[in-house]
Amino acid sequence: MAEKAKISRFEWWANYHSEVWFGVVLAIIVGASTFLARFIPDAVYDQVLTPAFNAMTFTVAFVGAWLIFRHSEGLLARRIWGFTLLTWGLGDLFYLVCYLVAPMQVMNMGATQLTTLELMVGNLLGWMMTLYPTATLRPGWLTWRIVVIQIVPMMLLAFLDYLIPLDLWPIVALYPYGLFIMVLTHIRAYRRWCENNFSSMDHIDTQWIVRYSIMFFIIGANYVYMCSGHGHERGFTQQWFVIFMLAYSTEQILFRKDPWEDVMVKGDRLSVMGDGAPVTGDGLPEKTMEADREKLEAWMAAEKPYLNPEFKLMDLREVLPMNRTYLSQFINDTYGCPFYQFVNRYRIEEAQRLMREHPDMRLSDVATRSGFSSRESFARTFTQVTGLSPREWGKNV
Repeated sequence: MAEKAKISRFEWWANYHSEVWFGVVLAIIVGASTFLARFIPDAVYDQVLTPAFNAMTFTVAFVGAWLIFRHSEGLLARRIWGFTLLTWGLGDLFYLVCYLVAPMQVMNMGATQLTTLELMVGNLLGWMMTLYPTATLRPGWLTWRIVVIQIVPMMLLAFLDYLIPLDLWPIVALYPYGLFIMVLTHIRAYRRWCENNFSSMDHIDTQWIVRYSIMFFIIGANYVYMCSGHGHERGFTQQWFVIFMLAYSTEQILFRKDPWEDVMVKGDRLSVMGDGAPVTGDGLPEKTMEADREKLEAWMAAEKPYLNPEFKLMDLREVLPMNRTYLSQFINDTYGCPFYQFVNRYRIEEAQRLMREHPDMRLSDVATRSGFSSRESFARTFTQVTGLSPREWGKNV
C-alpha cells in the first residue's frame, strides 16, 4: 500500500512537469516561429520551406497513423484519430505532389483570403479534429448520422461562398469552432460518468482535453487569421504548430488510458453517457432495493473493499449481480450520490477511526491505510466531506 502512495506522488509530480513542459514548448513554437518568419524571403518560403513542411507533416501523420492503427486495441476513438492523421497526411501529400509535379497552383500565398479549395480543405480538417474528443468524451454518441449532420452544412456553406457574391468565409471558417464548443459541453457528463464508475479520480486524466482545446483554438485562430490574408508569416507558424499538435496528440493518445476500458463488459452500452447519469428504466422493486442495500452494506463492512484504491463500480458485481447501468442507478437512487462519493464516505470513516485510535500516525499512512491513493487526494476529500482539514479534525478529537 505504501508503494502505491509513492507511485501516486510520482505520477502527480510527472503530470505537473508534463503540464509545464507542454506550456513551455507551446510558447516556444508560437513565439519563435512568428519571430523567425519575418526574416524569411518569400522565394525561400515558397520554393524551399513549403515543400519541406508538407513532407514533414505527411511523414508525421503517416507514422502516427501507423502507430495508432497498430495499437488501436479495438477502441473507436483511437481509430478515428488514425483516420484524422491519414487525412492530414494525404492532404499534405497532395499539396506536395501538386507543387512538384502538376502545374496547378494550390496555395495562393499573399492573397487577400483563402481560395474556395483551401477553405474547404481547412474546414474539413478542422471538423475532423473535433471527432476524437467527441468519441472520447461521449462514447457511443458519434454515429454516421451525426457525422452527416455535422459535415453537410459545412460543405454547403463553402459552396455558397464560391457561388454567390456574398463573402461568407467568416461563417465558414468559424464553423469548426462551433462544433468544438459543442464538444466541450460533454466534459461535465464525462466527469459524472467517471464518478459513477470509479472510487478514485487520481489516475483518470481529465487535463488532456484542456491541452487539446488549447492547441485546437490556436490552430483555429491562426486559420481564421489566414483567411483574411495568409502571407508566409502566418503559414510558417501554422505549419510548425500543426506538426507539433499531430505529434503531441498522437503520443498522448497512445499512452493515455481511456477509463471505460476497465469497466466495459460484453453487453454494456456506451450510450449511457448520454447525460452523464445512469439510464433509468422502470426501477427496481422497493423490497428488492432494500434487500440489496442490506447485502451491500454487510459486504462493505465485512470485506472492506474500499481499502483498495483501485476499487471500481464493477467490483460490486461480486455481491450484486447486476450490469453496470443498474449498479450505477442503484447506488445513485439508494444513497443519493455517485459511486465515487459513496466509497469515499467509507474511506473517511476509516480514516477517522485510525486518527482516533492512533493519534500519532502520519497522515500519509492514514491515507494509505484508509484506501486513498495519495495524501493529496485524502486531504482534499476529507476537507470536502467534513469541512475540516485532517489536521484540524485531529486536533478536535
